[in-house]
Amino acid sequence: MSDRIFGGIGLLIALIFAWQATIIQESFLSDAVGPKTFPLIIAAVLGISSLYFLFKPDPEPTWPTLGRFAEIFFAALVMIAYAELLPEVGFLIATAVASTYLTWRLGTGPLQSVIVGIATSVGIYVVFKLILGLSLASGPLGF
Repeated sequence: MSDRIFGGIGLLIALIFAWQATIIQESFLSDAVGPKTFPLIIAAVLGISSLYFLFKPDPEPTWPTLGRFAEIFFAALVMIAYAELLPEVGFLIATAVASTYLTWRLGTGPLQSVIVGIATSVGIYVVFKLILGLSLASGPLGF
């Protein structure tokens, strides 16, 4: 039963997301793909995934322990804090901190998590800012 509830909520979110994507106003300077395409693809994938849970639910779902729920909750808090702090501290610092915490919670050791967090942040910065020339949040240090 819980899978069907999950699938129904996911399908509702997908429909709302698709509806919101269709009302995005396009600029006369937009490219051929337009700003609606990517949100509609996300809505379609979410909708198809949700239909799977509606039509093929797990007969005996295994719920995570309370400790796992706490880890999921704190990971969600880290992502919210990341979104809030991104304009304040900049892309490199915010991404390094968030990546470090999330990789640590996924099972790497503390030192390895710091290395992976910094490498992830710098790698994404190089690709998106330096190679593709996209605008990323600049913090107080200018990067």
